[in-house]
Amino acid sequence: MGFLDSVRAKLGPAKDKVADLAQQHGDTIDQGLEKAAKAVDEKTKGKYSDKIRHGTSKAKDALDRLSADGKDGGAPPSPPTAP
Repeated sequence: MGFLDSVRAKLGPAKDKVADLAQQHGDTIDQGLEKAAKAVDEKTKGKYSDKIRHGTSKAKDALDRLSADGKDGGAPPSPPTAP
């Protein structure tokens, strides 16, 4: 077993725990992301609005993926198909 395999084996239970928490508290996390994005946008006076929106969207997508992993038993997502 290589180093990365060892690290993955040790982090597996942590990922499961995070997926469970994301599934249970997804709405609260989503609201927190929105609130943080709004605060940062106000502080920067809208200068980075698209970047903030893009980052918030990416964070929400990651949260959705984590929540979905917890629902289907942690199965990895299917790889994208080649055109």
